[in-house]
Amino acid sequence: MTSELKRRIALTLGALLVYRLGTYIPLPGIDATALSGLFRGRPAGLLDYLNLSTGGGIGRVAIFSLNVVPYVAASVIIQLAMMASRRLRMLRKRGAHGRAIIERSTLGLAMLLAALQSFGIAAGYQSIPGLVADPGWLFVVTTVVSLTAGTMFLVWLSAQMTLFGVGNGLALLLFAGSATAIPAAFAATLELGRQGLLSQSRLLALAATVVFAVGLVVLMEQATRHITIRYAQRQIGAAILAERSSSLTLKLNNAGLMPVILANWLVGVLVILGRLGAAWLGDVAAQLEPGQPLYLVLYTLFVVFGAFFYTAFVLDPDESAGNLRHHGGTIADVEPGEATAAHLDQVVSRITVIGSVYLAAICLLPDILIASAGVPFSFGGPTLLLAVCTMLDLAAQLRPCRNPG
Repeated sequence: MTSELKRRIALTLGALLVYRLGTYIPLPGIDATALSGLFRGRPAGLLDYLNLSTGGGIGRVAIFSLNVVPYVAASVIIQLAMMASRRLRMLRKRGAHGRAIIERSTLGLAMLLAALQSFGIAAGYQSIPGLVADPGWLFVVTTVVSLTAGTMFLVWLSAQMTLFGVGNGLALLLFAGSATAIPAAFAATLELGRQGLLSQSRLLALAATVVFAVGLVVLMEQATRHITIRYAQRQIGAAILAERSSSLTLKLNNAGLMPVILANWLVGVLVILGRLGAAWLGDVAAQLEPGQPLYLVLYTLFVVFGAFFYTAFVLDPDESAGNLRHHGGTIADVEPGEATAAHLDQVVSRITVIGSVYLAAICLLPDILIASAGVPFSFGGPTLLLAVCTMLDLAAQLRPCRNPG
């Protein structure tokens, strides 16, 4: 292990320690005893899933309760706007200046989303009798400022982790929130088995589901589709490039974790809006708990939409076909130009269908089994997917550092 790698690992661990400490700094004006009652003595629901993703930060109403989710959602919204606007797409081609404009826009939108979400959380807490010691505008303002500032600090911290640490800072912060709460969730489930409240068959079924899901994620995240590209012999100046072939590698899941993060955020926003609206909206929000039919349908639609949208953003068939034609590359039995773009679009669409179904299944199947078994265990599919993908990415980045030769 080189000194540079040691330094990067130390910085990453230090940043994660700062994040972990922030999940224990509570907002002022909250009755901790009344708050703990919200998480006690009831089946696992969406609130428990959100609490798990922040390492218990929501359960303690910590300043880092929102984590970096508003920034991730803002990034997706900005990318969606870039797909709809040709003027915004041109920013990507303006080099560092264009990227700086996009980043500033993303940060501004993330701050707005965090403020809106913080306002919804503050209003929701005030509506619970006995939870807020002194409800009013001062509590709302301090909650909005504290949670928004906490999110923006984590965004900056994640950028430092990406630049000077190891791994992707955003993914590591999202993973760290879940990882710290996983042991307690496992222990609580095993305790139910020891007390006889859960049968051995159900415990074994849950264990088998987790093992199968981990194996499936590893298999699917490493699955790729290879398209052979042939380059004809050509002359550049005095040099003659011989005919050669290469491979265009497409991941089965090109969108990564973005569709899952987007789906979680959208469902969370719908639940908050439902809780703050009319009584019938509250009934609808109750159907958005993990395992409920409406939750399963909407979550699947959000994941599929996110997978197709993000794949289309990162992999444009027309642009890829143009680059191949410019460099003299062709796909076997496919004409250059529009035919190549159509072929790439067909291949990408097919693998995206498989990838989106895989993402939806890996996120929802554990939730269905947990809900049907009645286990107060909030380690769902999104948490498992995030944990395995983050570890795979971290291992891929550490491998060349450990073996520079």
